[in-house]
Amino acid sequence: MELGMIGLGRMGANMTKRLEEHGHDIKTYDPKVTSTAGSLEELRDQLTVARTFWMMVPAGEITENTFRTLIGLAEPGDVIVDGGNSNFHDSQRRYAEAKERGIHFVDVGVSGGIWGLEVGYCLMAGGDHDPVAQVEPVFLALAPEDGYAHVGPAGAGHFVKMVHNGIEYGLMQSYAEGFDVMNSSSFDLDLHEIAGIWRYGSVVRSWLLELLHAAFEVEGSHLEKIRGYVEDSGEGRWTIAEAIAEDVPVPVITAALFARFASREEESFAAKVTASLRNQFGGHAVKAVEAASSQAQDPRA
Repeated sequence: MELGMIGLGRMGANMTKRLEEHGHDIKTYDPKVTSTAGSLEELRDQLTVARTFWMMVPAGEITENTFRTLIGLAEPGDVIVDGGNSNFHDSQRRYAEAKERGIHFVDVGVSGGIWGLEVGYCLMAGGDHDPVAQVEPVFLALAPEDGYAHVGPAGAGHFVKMVHNGIEYGLMQSYAEGFDVMNSSSFDLDLHEIAGIWRYGSVVRSWLLELLHAAFEVEGSHLEKIRGYVEDSGEGRWTIAEAIAEDVPVPVITAALFARFASREEESFAAKVTASLRNQFGGHAVKAVEAASSQAQDPRA
């Protein structure tokens, strides 16, 4: 099958390579890669009708701008696929806008990260039956066996991927807290070894645990080489917002997101407030901020 891949970052480049290995004809566009088409218009002209465009670009402004350009260039019957981590509300809106022009829009949640090239990507597609069926040969090539499904109408693909990532937050935080307890204990534990044996026969074995074992191998048994700063890409927040809208309790995912916020603080002001209050009402001791060196304090130095 012929497809135009837009975006050759970590995911898009590997997906392109996997598709080519499966015999698909992939044309590419990335403004940062000189060997690709020079523009989206040039990419369109390289494809035969009915065209399939696959956006694999960061969610937000870049996706929106790319989509706006594409619906101005595409023709009725063409398919636009968004494989990024877009908000499903945006995907529903884009589907409606494309439909008015006779253009198909399919939203696809993609999981697999940098390992997808080797083991395949789990794909969750949302959209109308006909365009999904049109792109299905690509889905089947990208996914491992039983790793692809048409999960529902427009927006469903990105909705399911959003919840998938919310669950991922909770799983990772649970591993993080458990290993933190072991790291802080009085026992001299080999965390790399423990992560290793838990991969076999344990009820908590998982691919994430395999990745943690690999991380200990690379970063040291106490992860000495990296800083505990954790970003979030939005899906956890969106999952929590939808849960609130539907009155569904998600305490684990919420706590995991807040733990990521806490990881980014050099010094917690909230903790300062708590410490000062304990000192005020109970006379509990507080720890003073260590004085800076005299050289740092003297602006003339």
